[in-house]
Amino acid sequence: MTTITNTQAAGAATGSAGKTSLGQLGSADFLKLMTTQLQQQDPFNPTDNTQMLAQMAQFSSLSQASEMNAGIGKLDTRLGEISAKLDAVVAAQQAATKAQASATSASTTAVAI
Repeated sequence: MTTITNTQAAGAATGSAGKTSLGQLGSADFLKLMTTQLQQQDPFNPTDNTQMLAQMAQFSSLSQASEMNAGIGKLDTRLGEISAKLDAVVAAQQAATKAQASATSASTTAVAI
């Protein structure tokens, strides 16, 4: 069985996606590396199925975690927008309450005179 070394993997990643770090590989890079690994393996001694399934399961869980992280980021942004709008409503209510209290005290003073 032929294995792909880190330098080969980094070269494939830099050539295809212009990335320089192994930590920045995407799904297309993973599939390209996996197909290259399958093409280069010894037909008389193929890769163990359990290893292949383990790699695919790890990639699947990583993909799901990345999607969840992106969803949480969107949720955080949306909650920030809602919070800003609620702050504006509260500020408007406080201003209206102060204006009403000021008008009430002015009319009370005018009646007293």
